[in-house]
Amino acid sequence: MLLTFCAVAVAFAAIDTYVVVLALPDMMGGVGIPIDELQRAAPIVSGFLLGYIAMLPLIGRIADLRGQVPVLAMSLALFAFGSLVTAISYDLPSMVAGRFAQGVGGGGLVPATMSLVAAIYPVERRGLPLGLVSAVQEFGSVLGPLFGALVLGFTSWRGIFAINLAGGLLLLLAVGVLARGRGAGGAGGAADGAGGATGARRDGGRFTLVAARGVVLLLVGVTLAAGLLTFLQPASVQRDLTWGQLFIPVTDGGGRWLTPVGLVTVGAFVLFLLGCWCWPRSLVDLRSWYRHLLDADLLGALLLAAALGGVVLAFATADPEVAVFSEQGPWFLAGSGIALVLLVAHLRTAQAPIVPRGALRPTPAWGALLVSFLVGWALIAALVDIPLFARTTTEPDSQLGAALVLLRFLAALPVGAILGGWLLRLLPPGVLTAIGMTAAGVAFLGMAAWDATSLDTFAANGPLLLGGLGFGLALAPVNAAILAATDDHTHGVASALVVVARMIGMLVGISALTTVGLRRLYAAQAEDPSLSLRELGMVQEHAVFVGAAVVAFAAAALALAVLGRDRTRAVGTAELLRSAG
Repeated sequence: MLLTFCAVAVAFAAIDTYVVVLALPDMMGGVGIPIDELQRAAPIVSGFLLGYIAMLPLIGRIADLRGQVPVLAMSLALFAFGSLVTAISYDLPSMVAGRFAQGVGGGGLVPATMSLVAAIYPVERRGLPLGLVSAVQEFGSVLGPLFGALVLGFTSWRGIFAINLAGGLLLLLAVGVLARGRGAGGAGGAADGAGGATGARRDGGRFTLVAARGVVLLLVGVTLAAGLLTFLQPASVQRDLTWGQLFIPVTDGGGRWLTPVGLVTVGAFVLFLLGCWCWPRSLVDLRSWYRHLLDADLLGALLLAAALGGVVLAFATADPEVAVFSEQGPWFLAGSGIALVLLVAHLRTAQAPIVPRGALRPTPAWGALLVSFLVGWALIAALVDIPLFARTTTEPDSQLGAALVLLRFLAALPVGAILGGWLLRLLPPGVLTAIGMTAAGVAFLGMAAWDATSLDTFAANGPLLLGGLGFGLALAPVNAAILAATDDHTHGVASALVVVARMIGMLVGISALTTVGLRRLYAAQAEDPSLSLRELGMVQEHAVFVGAAVVAFAAAALALAVLGRDRTRAVGTAELLRSAG
C-alpha cells in the first residue's frame, strides 16, 4: 500500500512536468510577460528542469543515508510548498522560485520510490514494480496536458497549482500514516522504575514539545496569512488611510515582498525555520536534515548540480533555428566543464563522496546511464515531433487533435513498461532493452515514411503503438540493471543518476534533432524553392524521425553490449524498509 501511494505521488509530480504545455501563455500573462516575448518565459520551464535534474543525485544520496520514506515525505512537502509559491506568484522571480521548488520535490520522489522498490523486493522480483513505477512516471506526459486543459476550462492557471498543493499535502499525510503504521509494533512501553520523578520529567518534556509545536504551527499560520495578503492586496484595505500603509514598499521601487506585510511574511517564515532548528521534534527536524546534507557530501552535490545545471541551461534556453544551444551556451558549458573537473578531483579525495568510489564501476552500472541518455534522446523526438507532424499535415488548426495523435503513442508506453517489468523474469535486461529500442527505431523509420494523409489512415497506428510499446519495454530493464549492479546503500543515488541521464538526453536530443531537421529543411528549400510550407515541414520532421531511429538503434546495440545477457538472479532479500524517522 505504501508503494502504491508513492507511485501515485510520482505520477502526480510527472503530471506537473507537462502541465505548463497549455498553461504557459496564461502564466506569462499572470506575471506581466507579453505573449510575443516567449523567450522571457524560458526560466519558467528551465527553472523546473534545473530543480528536477540538478538536485536529484543529492536527494538520492540522502535516501541512501536517511531512508526512503523521510525523503519521500520531504519531497512531497517541497512539491507542495513550490506549488503554493507558484500559485500566489505575481512576478517572474517568485514564479521561477516556485517552479524550482516543485522540480526539486517532484524529482526527489523518483529515486526514493525506486530505492524503496529495491528495499522491499529481492532482485528477481523487482522487474514488475519497477515497470509500474516507470509506467506511472511516463503516463504523466499523457495526463499533464489533459489535466491542464481540464482545469483551465473552469478556472485560471493558478487553480492548477492550488490543486497541486492540495494533492501534495494529502499524499504527504497518506505516506506519513502508512509509514507510521509499518513502523508500529515495536517494543512496548517498559515499566517506569524511576517513579514519580521520571514521570514528572516526561510530563514536562511533553508539555515543552506541545508548546513548541503550537508556536511553530502559529508561525506557519502567520506566514500563510501574511503571504496571502501580500499576494492578494485587497483594494478596500489598500485604500484605507491606516491599513493601506502596510502595502506600501519600504524602499522606492520595491516589490510586494518589501512592503510591511511582505516583510512580516518573510520574518515569520525565518522564525519558523529557527523554531524547527531549536525544537527538532516540533514539526520538521532541520538539524537532522542538515547533518544528512553534510553526510551526503554537500560540496560534491553542489559541484554536480553546477555541472548538470550548466548543461540544462545551455540546451533548455536554446533556439534550434540558430544553434544547438543558446548564445550563452558556450559559457554555460564552460562553467559546467570547470565544475566537472572540480567534481572529479573532489570525488578522488573526499572521505564519503556523493557518488561512492566504485559504485558505478561495474559495466552494467555506467552502461545503464549511457543507455538511459540515448533513450531520452530518442524519446523526446516522439513527444515533440509527432504532434508537430500532425499540426503540419492533418491537424493544422487543432492542438487537441495533434495531442490525440500523440496519445496513441503514449497509451502504449505504460503498457510496454509494465510488460517489460514482467518480462525481466524471462529475459536478460540487455536483451529486453535491445528489443524495445529496436522496435522504437523501426517505428521511427515508419514515421519517416508518412505522407500528408498518413495520419488519416488506420496504418498510422502501427508505428505509434510500436514506438510507445518499444520505449516502455526499455524503461524497467535499464533501472533493474543499475539496481542489480550496485550495492544496497547506493540505490538512491544510482536511481537518481539514471533519471538525470534520461532527462539530459532529452534536452540534448531536442536541440540536436531539431537543428538537424531545420538544416534539412533549408537544404530542401534551396534545392526546390517551389516547395510549400507543409512540404517543408514534412521534410523537417522526416529528418528528425530518421535521426531518432539512428539513436534508438545505437541504444539497442549499446544495451546488448553493456547491460549484461544473464537474467538477474536472487542474491538474498534486500534491506527492509528503513525507519520513517
